[in-house]
Amino acid sequence: MIIGTGTDLCQISRIADSLTRFGDRFTARCFTEREQMRADRKPAKRADRYAQMFAAKEACSKALGTGFRQGVFWRDMEVVPLPSGKPRLILHNGALARAEKLMPPGMVPLVDISLTDEAGLAHAMVILSAIPADQADMLRHYREL
Repeated sequence: MIIGTGTDLCQISRIADSLTRFGDRFTARCFTEREQMRADRKPAKRADRYAQMFAAKEACSKALGTGFRQGVFWRDMEVVPLPSGKPRLILHNGALARAEKLMPPGMVPLVDISLTDEAGLAHAMVILSAIPADQADMLRHYREL
């Protein structure tokens, strides 16, 4: 059952400007250490990767129905790749608490994400679903890697 959806479109140049202007202050505020390590691995694609993750977090905050309020913060959402390369959004702290609060009894949250970039734009789409708790073994890819 779909609980919420969110989408975001982000100008990569805007993120590149923030990386130049604010540097570590920007990345430390918005991204986890794992996200920073992955994004910084390929300098030529650095701004693109940060823009995709930024868009993912914006889209997720919309799917949660909170924006970045009500205890939901940037670093509460973490974009990580599965071994297949498919992106996964892991929720922590306030974002996870909010997702769990939205679930009907006996259900647990499942977050699906799609990321892309083209022509100077990064796009993310997030679908927050409720699945039966007895299917929680599927969540090993959605919680911690």
